[in-house]
Amino acid sequence: MTAPQTANSAILPAATAPGRVGIRVADLDRSLGFYRDLMGFELIDRGRGQARLGAAASHQPIIVLREVPGLARAPQSAAGLYHFAILLPSRPDLARFARHLIDSRLPFGQSDHTVSEALYFDDPDGNGIEVYADRPRSTWPVDNGIVRMTGDPIDFEDLLGLLDDGQDRWSGMPDGTKIGHVHLRVSDLERSKAFYVGTLGFDVTADFVRGALFVSAGGYHHHLGMNVWQSRGRPLAGEDVAGLDAYTIVLPDRESWEAVVRRLGGSPPDNGNFGAKDPDGISFHLVYDADSTG
Repeated sequence: MTAPQTANSAILPAATAPGRVGIRVADLDRSLGFYRDLMGFELIDRGRGQARLGAAASHQPIIVLREVPGLARAPQSAAGLYHFAILLPSRPDLARFARHLIDSRLPFGQSDHTVSEALYFDDPDGNGIEVYADRPRSTWPVDNGIVRMTGDPIDFEDLLGLLDDGQDRWSGMPDGTKIGHVHLRVSDLERSKAFYVGTLGFDVTADFVRGALFVSAGGYHHHLGMNVWQSRGRPLAGEDVAGLDAYTIVLPDRESWEAVVRRLGGSPPDNGNFGAKDPDGISFHLVYDADSTG
């Protein structure tokens, strides 16, 4: 259903966090070669044109790939996915992954955001991906609830200096890896703010870049990012192109989940999984338990 956009002063519980993301791809075998064989995700199961992947030996999926043969590459000038972000448990994990990317000769971008260090690249269908590690929360610069993030270059000498040459190698996504945030292209930033802050109940945590907004629950630097850098006034990308099927927001308990569902004008379903769309038609699921996404 498409949710109403009425203002609401309710705040999401601090333990609210992103869950799995669903991604459309053109060739499942090719995508598994990237997500499993190169990035190091574990294949949980595969069937009916779909594959679910997680980290280490976990049976909880982080990414769900859905094959739609013949898809065009993900567009850069339509509403939809900008990137989804994989949060690694530690800075040494990021160092191992960075050296793995360098050794693999996969082109990537990078940025030191002060609160985190991040690597950026695309999958074979042009879907944007970030892999990052947070710095200790006690070191984040916060001013009146606004997290001050930067875009400085990563000190790779310092980062890779955490590793023992030849011994400390990437061996796959470690236990504890999860979706850290999802960054969306939207058509109207104020409309999206009214929905994600006013209706859903996220807090604004950073608006340091003109044309972008960052929101979260519980003071995290951001669980959702939104920008209009290339998508202002543009419609949602169609299902004939690669992109985001849906992302998930996980609430910590059924009571808070029911409250958000009702703010969205819905009736809480028995299965604990409520599907909705934002003002641009971007699909998301509200769940109150990681297992309830199926």
